[in-house]
Amino acid sequence: MNKIPNRQAICETLMAHAKEDRHIYALCSDSRGSASMTPFFNAFPEQSIEVGIAEQNLVSIAAGMAHCGEKPYCFSPACFISTRSYEQAKVDVAYSNTNVKLIGISGGISYGELGMSHHSAQDIAAMSAIPNMRVYLPSDRFQTAKLIESLLQDEKPAYVRVGRNPVEDIYSETACPFEMDRATVHGDLEAENDVAIIACGEMVRPALEAVKILQEKGIKAVVADMYCVKPLDQDTVIKAAKSAKLVITVEEHAPYGGMGSAVAVTVGENCPKKVITMALPDDHVITGKSAAVFDYYGLNGEGIAKKAVEELR
Repeated sequence: MNKIPNRQAICETLMAHAKEDRHIYALCSDSRGSASMTPFFNAFPEQSIEVGIAEQNLVSIAAGMAHCGEKPYCFSPACFISTRSYEQAKVDVAYSNTNVKLIGISGGISYGELGMSHHSAQDIAAMSAIPNMRVYLPSDRFQTAKLIESLLQDEKPAYVRVGRNPVEDIYSETACPFEMDRATVHGDLEAENDVAIIACGEMVRPALEAVKILQEKGIKAVVADMYCVKPLDQDTVIKAAKSAKLVITVEEHAPYGGMGSAVAVTVGENCPKKVITMALPDDHVITGKSAAVFDYYGLNGEGIAKKAVEELR
């Protein structure tokens, strides 16, 4: 089992470039430990800024630095950076189209035992609603590294959400197909599938597990790893929908305004077909470790497979 969380992959990728590119900066809101950014702060103290528990300042300072030609990466818990500093993300970063990358750490229900105040089940909807703001949820450490490598090459705003805990590897160092703003497909979109499962972030692994369960039942499924929630890879969504009888979306987010909503709109406008969205409930989520919470709401391989079987009847 992998023991490296996606947040650590971000740190390692930035460190690999920061020595040669002195314009790369890491900014934290009393969160360097939670963000796994302590090694970066130790290795590059002159490229590290600690603003304390002041998320609005974190984002505004980063925007100012970007206007001066720097490349700031802001790290803060997703539950805070997507709410406390929302106006700054909207105005200072996105409206001004500044080169600021917002990294929402411990996203979704990573802080499960701390309860609703520390859950971020609204961040995809909130950030996606801001013009110029891109939204990404990588599924494992290898895809995370590829994403950060790509983001280092552009000068546009982005919000990246990663979880707190290590997730099981989906890809490998030598086998991680990646194209910016294009979903990674597991399966054959040219074949006749029974169900197309579109997932993002930590829900990709359960989606792949569901495929194995469905195969044992004689049900053919394909999975699209939609790490790029905005801009959504509409071409892959349409191809996936056309290849299947049913579309299921799976995300660690509220049922409104997230990836599922974007997929439903795309399918409805281009190739009307039944879309089932699997997400966290429109309610205060129970407290507990992430795995236990996912199991409770059926956001696991068995739950996804069960839903597919029910809807295909």
